[in-house]
Amino acid sequence: MMIQERDRNALRRLFSEQLVHPVRLTLFTQDQTSQEPPLHTPCPFCTDTVSLVQELAELSDAITVDIRDFLLARDLVQARGVNEIPALLVGGDGDARVRFFGVPAGYEFPSLVEDIVDVSRKTTRLAPRTKERVAKLSTDVHIQVFVTPTCPFCPRAVRLAHGMAMESPRIRADAIEATEFPHLARKYGVMGVPKVVINETTAFEGAIPESAFLLYLLKASDSLTPEEQVKFDALQPSH
Repeated sequence: MMIQERDRNALRRLFSEQLVHPVRLTLFTQDQTSQEPPLHTPCPFCTDTVSLVQELAELSDAITVDIRDFLLARDLVQARGVNEIPALLVGGDGDARVRFFGVPAGYEFPSLVEDIVDVSRKTTRLAPRTKERVAKLSTDVHIQVFVTPTCPFCPRAVRLAHGMAMESPRIRADAIEATEFPHLARKYGVMGVPKVVINETTAFEGAIPESAFLLYLLKASDSLTPEEQVKFDALQPSH
């Protein structure tokens, strides 16, 4: 059992009180029992992730789970831009821009729970200014937040990224468990977490304020106003 009984009771109450609209958890995984030679790198954390989402779905009728085999759901994998597994997409009304790559355990489990609540309620806790700016984006934005289950500062970065994705159809936000995907950690030079990479061009480390996170996002999308550019420049370390 992935979720302890005392936590199950608390989550059952939380979901009963907070969930409003249906939430679909779409999980791309791999059959770990197949005797056929795998066509994809074995997925050691897929089984735990399957168990986790199934246990969550048992706690509320508002939560449904759609489990897809990564190798068989080729069209959907391509449409969703899923390149790694396990990949968990949290969405409502067929939308799923909020994503977890790797099992959302440890400090990342509360992030998943809070995402489920926000998606169900169709609201976020982002500042009005943040909501206003991301709603006006004219280009697509991809946010990748590298985390580990033992990082107490990572959930803040994940929740900001996921909140922005909930507020704008232009934004897709991924929480990536760095130790499960070392090739991605190497590719993006992850030396500490949280590390945030936006549109492959802009990156920063550490938990930073929402206003600063927004500036990095606007920079990556070429959306900074002259006033915002001045503020962004002030964030950069002097040489």
